[in-house]
Amino acid sequence: MPPGAPEPAPKPEAAGARQGWMERLRTGLRKTGGSIATVFTGTKIDEALYEELEDALLMADTGVRATQHLLADLKRRVKETKTTEPAAVKALLADALADLLRPLEKPLVIGAQAPTVIMVAGVNGAGKTTSIGKLTRHLAEHGQSVLLAAADTFRAAAREQLGVWATRNTVEIVSQDGGDPAAVSFDAVSAGKARGKDVVLVDTAGRLPTQLHLMEELKKIKRVVTKADASAPHEVLLVIDGNTGQNALAQVRAFDDALQLTGLVVTKLDGTAKGGVLAAIAQERPVPVYFIGVGEKVEDLETFNAREFAQALLA
Repeated sequence: MPPGAPEPAPKPEAAGARQGWMERLRTGLRKTGGSIATVFTGTKIDEALYEELEDALLMADTGVRATQHLLADLKRRVKETKTTEPAAVKALLADALADLLRPLEKPLVIGAQAPTVIMVAGVNGAGKTTSIGKLTRHLAEHGQSVLLAAADTFRAAAREQLGVWATRNTVEIVSQDGGDPAAVSFDAVSAGKARGKDVVLVDTAGRLPTQLHLMEELKKIKRVVTKADASAPHEVLLVIDGNTGQNALAQVRAFDDALQLTGLVVTKLDGTAKGGVLAAIAQERPVPVYFIGVGEKVEDLETFNAREFAQALLA
């Protein structure tokens, strides 16, 4: 693939797979969308409807600023279109939400650098290592050769888990028993260059942004990766758990301040009524969302599309 080229366009048969994904996304977002959709079952559009909608959006962890933005935008659309049916207002809200989320819609581009070094961070339990496994599968399906770096050396289980994903995806892995995370990362980037890999995925230790010494360790990994390749890391991703709502927004702020994030992977949107957090992120810290996940299966991680998300949420 030539440098800077985007990932190939989906093949025709992929359209069917995307339809299947939309169905899973709608099902996954039902907990969030259900509480919002009930607002539109009445017979008239009045202040009571907007107040009820405001409550529902806040309960979905849309956040105060994004909720106010959406309500103002929705009222403008209702007035401009002279809409009189509550059910029709729901479609206008989907339009408003899609417009708010659109700045988050950005594809992960591989190929401008060889290898493209992707550093992945996230707190324990967010689904970070599993997401790396799924991302590896996604890249392999797009013809990319991947090398994994097991830089989460504090947790033996993380190395083992990543090893399982490496075997499942038939990709190489650089790992050390109890080694220094930065040293593992350096070795992996060097190996990726030597072996002509397209992508090096660096799995870093799960940590809370309040653990300052561990955040410093992440900064060190980033510095050391740059020593192995002056232009790296090319992507710094944060995996966040959609269940955690406003706490996920706090994580985005903290990790972005420390590492200058280039993208997000949002997991577990199927288990939550707090899927509105993407609107809060769009309003307050618009880091692109490369992928979203709605389940444990490998195919349950897909590229983020603002219109699809808004429509699935308010289906």
